[in-house]
Amino acid sequence: METLLLLLLPLAAAAADPAARGAGPGLEERLFQQVRDHFSFESCGNETFPQRYLVTAKFWKKGFGPIFFYTGNEGDIWTFAQNSGFIFELAEEQQALVIFAEHRYYGKSLPFGLESTQPKKTGLLTVEQALADYAVLITEIKQQYGAADCPVIAFGGSYGGMLSAYMRMKYPNIVAGALAASAPLLSVAGLGDPTQFFRDVTADFQKSSPGCVPAVRKAFQQLEDLFLSGAYDEISSKMATCNKISNKEDVYQLFGFARNAFTMMAMMNYPYKTDFMGHLPANPVKVSCEQILAHTDPIQGLAALVGVFYNSSGLAQCYDIYQLYQSCADPTGCGVGPDAEAWDYQVCTEINLAFSSNNVTDMFPEMPFTEAMREQYCGRKWHVRPRAHWLQINFWGGDLKSASNIIFSNGDLDPWAGGGINSSLSPSLIALTVRGGAHHLDLRGHNPADPPSVTQVRKLEASIINSWVKAAGMERAQERRPGASALSMSIPTASSLPVRLPLQ
Repeated sequence: METLLLLLLPLAAAAADPAARGAGPGLEERLFQQVRDHFSFESCGNETFPQRYLVTAKFWKKGFGPIFFYTGNEGDIWTFAQNSGFIFELAEEQQALVIFAEHRYYGKSLPFGLESTQPKKTGLLTVEQALADYAVLITEIKQQYGAADCPVIAFGGSYGGMLSAYMRMKYPNIVAGALAASAPLLSVAGLGDPTQFFRDVTADFQKSSPGCVPAVRKAFQQLEDLFLSGAYDEISSKMATCNKISNKEDVYQLFGFARNAFTMMAMMNYPYKTDFMGHLPANPVKVSCEQILAHTDPIQGLAALVGVFYNSSGLAQCYDIYQLYQSCADPTGCGVGPDAEAWDYQVCTEINLAFSSNNVTDMFPEMPFTEAMREQYCGRKWHVRPRAHWLQINFWGGDLKSASNIIFSNGDLDPWAGGGINSSLSPSLIALTVRGGAHHLDLRGHNPADPPSVTQVRKLEASIINSWVKAAGMERAQERRPGASALSMSIPTASSLPVRLPLQ
């Protein structure tokens, strides 16, 4: 078991790392020698890699307070710590130890170093391996901190929210409850309408300004007309592309580049300025609609609109559409860089994001992405064949009724909400809606510009989580009584404790 020892000394670089500033109070960066392959005793089964995690015990009631564990998702863990202020506010209130764990193959948690996304090195990048990482890390941290009796609550947003729910489902012996914020559990399992996502992005812009969607439709139609007439110079000039648009492939890339800006602004449509997944002003959907409506030329207006996302500084003279947007197996965007490559692999294997825009139920050009197209792309890029329905089998799809102690929160402005759980399934599988909320707004810290709904939802989440922690503590206390047995126990569980829910 020597390979499972925690390296408890903070990394010297963490104190100097600019990313560390502005994150949660007292966070320290540490490494844990994690098993490369949890499910094989051969190949990589005895090898380890350094998994990064962040920890603060500033608010913890040592040995008694709960452990709040963030299940890291597809990126650098500092990014998520900097944008999850609610967890720290709740930790102070409930005297919790806080852990943010980085997902394997992302940030600095690379099983094969810089070669991790090279051919034949990606096979250990799975949801199952990531969950096992978290289960092992939690177990070791509890031992190191003398926290054996401290209940663990998992937190996560988006893909991280999926993982927090999966942790409760797969490892209920380790995790007492989970807050799954903006977790598209249904859509990623191939359930639901593949046109829903871009329909809901369109709806966000329609709500912001009734004239916005017709203007966007007109701009895309004019671009298509120019393409059909071969007027590439005019397209390049009006859309301010750095390199001349010269063929059908360039036009399709331009459409994907533009559609991605709408997607990101709909997701990050917060009521205040943010630097999460891009530098955006307050209410970016409203701001971008104002841009296109201020222009008499629809295409130039579209160029200004996408600039709210791609040119927040206002300094860029042109758009490098291949550099700023990379097409991948996620039509909502993979981003750029090594983390984008890892995510592209995940959406080519287990995570199903076969979404399409159709120019009928949405304002975007017709850009289908079918299962067949996904298979073709993934076979060419990664030499893998996606398992379209694996998440339905392995993580229950929409049949979650036998699970317990999970909060599913969604904002009604978030295009991912339509692929999530929006109705409570039982007294302990609770769906909460943030009115006027974008992508996992409830995980962000308090802000004076917050809509009243998110304040109410956070209070309710705090109450529910507190009930889970208390119930878990009572169960542990009962178990430790002399002569206690599972058959003789009669104590309240988290699902039986009364919690008042708002009308949905």
